[in-house]
Amino acid sequence: MPFAVYVLGLAVFAQGTSEFMLSGLLSGIARDLDVSIPAAGLLTSAFAVGMVVGAPLMAALGSRWPRRRALLAFLGVFIAVHVAGALTTSYGVLLATRVVGALANAGFWAVALATALGMVEPAARARATSVVVGGVTLACVAGVPAGAMLGERWGWRAAFWAVALVSVPALLALARVLPRGRSAPAGPGVRGELRALAAPRLLLTLLMMAFVQGATFCAFSYLEPLVTRVTGVGAGQVPGILALFGVGSFIGVTLAGRITGGAARPDRIIVAGTAALAVGWGVFALTAGNPVAAVGCVLVQGMLAFGTGTALISRVFHRAPGAPVMAGAFATAAFNVGGALGPWLGGLAIAGGYGFRAPLWVSALLMVLALATAGTLRYTRDPAPAVSPAAS
Repeated sequence: MPFAVYVLGLAVFAQGTSEFMLSGLLSGIARDLDVSIPAAGLLTSAFAVGMVVGAPLMAALGSRWPRRRALLAFLGVFIAVHVAGALTTSYGVLLATRVVGALANAGFWAVALATALGMVEPAARARATSVVVGGVTLACVAGVPAGAMLGERWGWRAAFWAVALVSVPALLALARVLPRGRSAPAGPGVRGELRALAAPRLLLTLLMMAFVQGATFCAFSYLEPLVTRVTGVGAGQVPGILALFGVGSFIGVTLAGRITGGAARPDRIIVAGTAALAVGWGVFALTAGNPVAAVGCVLVQGMLAFGTGTALISRVFHRAPGAPVMAGAFATAAFNVGGALGPWLGGLAIAGGYGFRAPLWVSALLMVLALATAGTLRYTRDPAPAVSPAAS
């Protein structure tokens, strides 16, 4: 695996930490900037919206540049807005930095995935995808807990400084190891890539990805109140349980990169993972009151969720070979649509009086919808490409 692929994973680690770390910093931000907790929570929503909207827009912009220049520009902007966020005393400015940071993150994700896949042989593409996506799982394992500890000890600004500092070595390494290019990679252009993405089977794969990620983040977002109020685990053990979910995620991403890349029928692996997740979220809901069972479910579900998600990303690129940049952009958007939809639905279930097990049942329902999408995908065929008389 080229060293540059691992450097891309390091940059994604810093960006994933930034995306998820605010869950442990909201109280400090609200107190320091004299805003309410819900207002501080909008910083997370602003980032998610920026990712969804920005993914195709920034990918279209980045496709006009050489990939090295695009990656360095997006990562440079990402560092700059975190420095600005760490220095500002204005809530409005901080909100703006979250939106701009999300746009830069979305653009980097799309170009990074296309760059990583372009560096390896076709048989190694699933593994390269797992290395890049593995940066997010490492953020869940180490980055988010570390950000929470920094915020507890030195204030929320320390976490923003840490994200910027971790990103600097990635920026310098990418500047050194990525090949220089004087023009954008040859390809069909943005319009051509968008036409390639209109295939029904690809759209269904993206929808399936949104359901899988929605289920994952629905459960993950409410894991703390579940394990403290239903399972009976002490609050001091919550960081360890969150880290355990991240460990399972890292295992799942790693296995998906190795198994899916060499599988003769990767779609069967994806369907099997989806079915296992549907059953697993239901089992977790039923056994959440048992500490041993709950801890086991956290590990297994983290592994299945990110393993299946990584396999789906690989299938998106497989189904859209003519749209390497925009495929990454739409995969990023689908990921974040699920990341926004799942917690919202889980919150509605809790607010409806169904208790803290309810998000797990919502996750199971979302996985049933993912399975139904997989069934539809099986009987869907893409239209044959038109062939001109001259080409014939």
